[in-house]
Amino acid sequence: MHVIADFCLVPLGVGISVSPYVAACEKILKNAGLKTQLHAYGTNIEGDWDAVFAAIKLCHEKVHEMGAPRITSTLKFGTRTDRAQTMEDKVRSVEEKL
Repeated sequence: MHVIADFCLVPLGVGISVSPYVAACEKILKNAGLKTQLHAYGTNIEGDWDAVFAAIKLCHEKVHEMGAPRITSTLKFGTRTDRAQTMEDKVRSVEEKL
């Protein structure tokens, strides 16, 4: 099943800057062959359900390995069965109405 997700991982107990941890997760998502779009407070991810959620698990494992004793994540995701839809399709649909 195809899924589009919005994922935000926040390591706790690592200081103020979290960019090294976000970069590590971005590498994992790219290496998994997923389509991603980084934004100011997270990453949009598009791909096969199992691949997306396996990569999210790897992100948590990697950030813990990097020394984060605790992680909080938010995740929103959606699927459809009536037609194929990409992240770009969703954005374009709104932009066309502006």
